[in-house]
Order: sequence, then C-alpha cells, then structure tokens
Amino acid sequence: MSVPARAQSPRVLARIALMVLAVAGERGLAAPVLLARAGLAEDAPVAWARPDATLPLADETRLWLAAVEALGDPGLGLRAARQIRAGQFDVLDYAVRTAPTLREALQRLARYNALVHDVAQFDLQPQGQTLRVVHGFIPGMGQPCAPASEFTLGSLVVVAGQLAGSPVWPLAVQFAHPAPADVSLHRAVFGQLPAFGAAVSALVFDTAVLDRALPGADPGLSRIVTAHAEQLLAQRPAADLPLAAQVSRQMAERLAQGTPTLAEVAAALHLSERSLQRKLAQAQTCFADLLEQLRRELALRYVADPRLALGEVAYLLGFAEPSPFHRAFRRWTGCTPAEARRRALG
Repeated sequence: MSVPARAQSPRVLARIALMVLAVAGERGLAAPVLLARAGLAEDAPVAWARPDATLPLADETRLWLAAVEALGDPGLGLRAARQIRAGQFDVLDYAVRTAPTLREALQRLARYNALVHDVAQFDLQPQGQTLRVVHGFIPGMGQPCAPASEFTLGSLVVVAGQLAGSPVWPLAVQFAHPAPADVSLHRAVFGQLPAFGAAVSALVFDTAVLDRALPGADPGLSRIVTAHAEQLLAQRPAADLPLAAQVSRQMAERLAQGTPTLAEVAAALHLSERSLQRKLAQAQTCFADLLEQLRRELALRYVADPRLALGEVAYLLGFAEPSPFHRAFRRWTGCTPAEARRRALG
C-alpha cells in the first residue's frame, strides 16, 4: 500500500492522529517507527497534544496508510473507532452527546463537523422510515482513505450505542473502497457485512430507533454546548483550501446553470484566466481535469441519492442533455447510471 506524497492540504483536528498512534502502539508499532514510515517529524505528537492542534489532512492520511501497511491490519480504523470515549472531540463531542435523540445527534454532527475537519461532510438523506447518512469530502477533494472512512462510520455506530445504552445496529452499511481480505471486525462493529465498492460510503438507520429519547440527554447542558458550538462555527475562518479545491467549489456552484467556464471561475477568484491556468499547472492539474473530476464525484453521489431522479442528474452536472452524461458516466464507471443506482441501493 503506497503512502501519498505531501501536497497543500486542508487541515483536521490532531486528536485523530493521536488515536492512530495509540491504537498502532497497542498492536506493537512504536510511535517513532510509525512517524518515520509516514514521513512525519518524531516530535509531531508534542504539537498535536495541544487542545486546538490541527495537522494537514495529507499528513493524517499518510499516518493512517503507513500504520495499516506496517501492521498488515486493514481493520485499524475500526479498532480506533471502538476506543472512542466521551470528550475526545471537545465541543463537537459534547454537542452530539447531549442531544435528546440520535436523529438530533446526527444533525448536530452534520452541522458542527466543520469544527474538526475542513472538508469532511455528512449528508443526511431521509428515505421513508429510514435515514441514510452519507460521509465523504466536499466535491473536488477526493475521498477519505479506507481506514479513515471506516473509523468515521464505525465511530457513529459505537457512539450511538454508548448514547442509547445498548447496541444500535444500522440497517445497511456501504463503503466506497474495496473489501479487505478479513471482514470479521466489520461484522463485529456493524452487526453485518458491509457492501464494498459502492458509489459512496454510508449508513442506513431505522428512524424509529433514531427518534427514541436518549437516557442521558441533558437539555440544560445541551443548550449551553450548542450555543458555544454556534459561536465557534461563526468565528471559524474559511478553510485555506488549495487553489484546485477553490476552483472546484466555484465550478460546483455553477454546474446547475451549465458548464462552468475558465473566465467565470477566474473572475470569481479575482485572477486573470492566464494566471489561473498557470497556477493550476504549477499544482500539476488543469481546468478541464478538475471539471471532469468534479463531475465524476458528484455523479456518483447524485446517482446514489434516491431523492434525485436520474433524469435530473445530467442537468445538475451541467450537461445540456442526458446522452452526453450517460456516455461520460459509462466512461467513468463502466456501467449506466441506472445500474449504479441499483447497486448503491442494494
């Protein structure tokens, strides 16, 4: 398993990196060895120990992948998830844990996750008597690595069980990455075997379970914590994202009106067209490649979302008519949008 090279990167709370070091250490991989394998400074954990410390997302990814490779343990993300305890993520954690129901806890997670991660997001999709929780990065930023994705979804199930006082099993689990050789830990954490190689990573819950009152809910503390979380969210500066991600965001805002142009995006970023092209070339990409990547990522998300008619997806992606979209989707995935939706919905 290769470890990605460093690049300009959004940032994440350093607590997760400390958890990776801890769970790897329990399995016999010393922190200095792991840090060296990941290409990180041996004294990095000293800085990460500060309550508000962050690190580049690229460094966290390198740490996850280096630990999995060194230990030969693709289930490391789930092992870390099983060790989640109250208070590890400060305000976000307390906002979630003081919610009156699991549904409200998930809504708070979706809203306040920006306090700990620049680009990760949760999309809550009601579907009749179920709620689908989709996890991924903002469009144009790729997807979480496999152990990080499993840590995140595993944490949701673990924390839900802690709040409810008994296991809360999802109705369905899916991951965008391929299946590992050993899935026994996945069965233990999720109560079932997930579907792998899906369009998106997601959990599906029964709303009857999500709407039950939680035994440890504290309305008074909840009001105080959520007010503080709102204040921190309002004070949080916009993420200093790489130029490529800024371009992708500008493209995404314009796709529903048609194919974004270089001139439009350059003007929105207060750059000349030539300057934007030069800066993207320095980042080893180009406008056309970013548009293709954005459309592909959004296509996978939209097709996996049953709230959207397949006929709408082409226009949401800026295609003038469905046939060019269908050709592009087959080129990206090797199947039609209808086939991909059937797989995504099991």
